[in-house]
Amino acid sequence: MLCKRSLNTVIVASMMGLALLILFFSGFFEFPYTAPTIPTVLGDNLAKPTSQINKSDPFKDFVEGIQEMGFSNGLCPVQEKAQGIVFGEELLCFLSALQSVGDCGGLKMGHVSVLVKGWTWIPDNLENLYSCGCGLSCLWTKSGVLADDPDALLFETTTPPMVRRKGGPLRVYMDLEPGRKRSGVEDIFISYHAGDDVQSTYAGALFHNNRNYHVSPSKNNKTLVYWSSSRCLPDRNQLASELLNLLPHHSFGKCMNNVGGPDMALVMYPECANDVNAAPKWWDHLHCAMSHYKFVLAIENTMTESYVTEKLFYALDSGAVPIYFGAPNVWDFIPPHSIIDGTKFSSMAELASYVKSLANDPVAYAEYHAWRRCGVMGNYGKTRAASLDTLPCRLCEFISRKGGRNA
Repeated sequence: MLCKRSLNTVIVASMMGLALLILFFSGFFEFPYTAPTIPTVLGDNLAKPTSQINKSDPFKDFVEGIQEMGFSNGLCPVQEKAQGIVFGEELLCFLSALQSVGDCGGLKMGHVSVLVKGWTWIPDNLENLYSCGCGLSCLWTKSGVLADDPDALLFETTTPPMVRRKGGPLRVYMDLEPGRKRSGVEDIFISYHAGDDVQSTYAGALFHNNRNYHVSPSKNNKTLVYWSSSRCLPDRNQLASELLNLLPHHSFGKCMNNVGGPDMALVMYPECANDVNAAPKWWDHLHCAMSHYKFVLAIENTMTESYVTEKLFYALDSGAVPIYFGAPNVWDFIPPHSIIDGTKFSSMAELASYVKSLANDPVAYAEYHAWRRCGVMGNYGKTRAASLDTLPCRLCEFISRKGGRNA
């Protein structure tokens, strides 16, 4: 009798459970949805606004926000809140966007010399005799005295010779502009794309030499966004205007300037002066001035695949959160949850609303800086490794594999 009663109980319970399942999937029951503080989907969705940001008083102290998030205890809350998704290189390694670095295979020469022949902006302090990996040494110089018999000639602005004589130096041509136009007569082509012979991203420190690297410990609480542009392209100005009209901002540079002049940053932030005895240049105080703001608007001249320029990396290096409009595959080059991708919002009003909410929440804002504290780099480490900083050794390795003058 006991077994029969137990069997009946099981049957009734099963029928009730089945009925509940039917009601659940039919939508009869509705349960509240609790969203995590940050998105838990990899890739572009990292840039989408969080579904819920805690409302709190506006904050100014950046370090205080970091500590409130729990970083002072050595924790990585971003990884914990992602519900098991680890933002590691294993999951964010887009090999199609970045060339591999450090392969020693196929080297035919132990020493390579490169003579830079034509250039406009290649920094002088790239000039060096490098001790590269794999036992390779590399001379990179603009001096024909030091490289009197070079293995390669590098041209950045001028076209290489039409004909390369047998046994002559290889012709290298570099173009980092969005069009990536080859000269048509080069033996080696350098540009920002992984599909080129040698890649050079804009992430390197050599793109911003001689800067004041002071980083402000406090953020402007009333003026949220920094923007600076002196090349007033119509499309970029229109996009910037549509967003900045909705947000309190300071606009430096020549375009849409609202601070009283292009060098007003040094008046507002005298600690940003690089040399008080020298005439200021616009790039001297860029990082320092940016660091006083919670957000920096970064708009590329051209929105092209893999064309991620110093405009974005300046903002990241300054300790601000970039609001970015540019390369559609930008996440292939940067740390996860480090920028606000403006293209992921349905309208400028929605984007502006999100920025204002984020500015009032120290914990949510600090999450955009978790990659710094926790070392959650994604592909950013590889982006830096493929930058102008490492170009001499990587170019010399490529020349060595081709055999130099014997190619």
